[in-house]
Amino acid sequence: MEKITAIMREERLPIVLAALSELGYGGVTITQVRGHGRQRGIKEQWRGTEFRVEFLPKAKIELVVHERDTDRIIDALCDNARTGNVGDGKIWVSPVTRIVRVRTGEVGEAAV
Repeated sequence: MEKITAIMREERLPIVLAALSELGYGGVTITQVRGHGRQRGIKEQWRGTEFRVEFLPKAKIELVVHERDTDRIIDALCDNARTGNVGDGKIWVSPVTRIVRVRTGEVGEAAV
């Protein structure tokens, strides 16, 4: 099993969730986060004064999936989160060595 973590623009979240649901993955954890990548934030103007917004709002999605589905899910995330502009986000994959469903005590793939 693998854990997929994706950081993306908040406005792309409904589109991404619909794509994941079509693939049969409705179980996700979503967190509102703030951060920046290489661009180090953006410059904004308000009432003629320029200021820097260093940490931008983003959505963080986490899923635990079977290894055989990892590439399909990553493709769906990329295809639906991409705008083609700086700040579209990042995806990373981590191994999951153990998982337990709290309610039933199921362990491993049965708990996914």
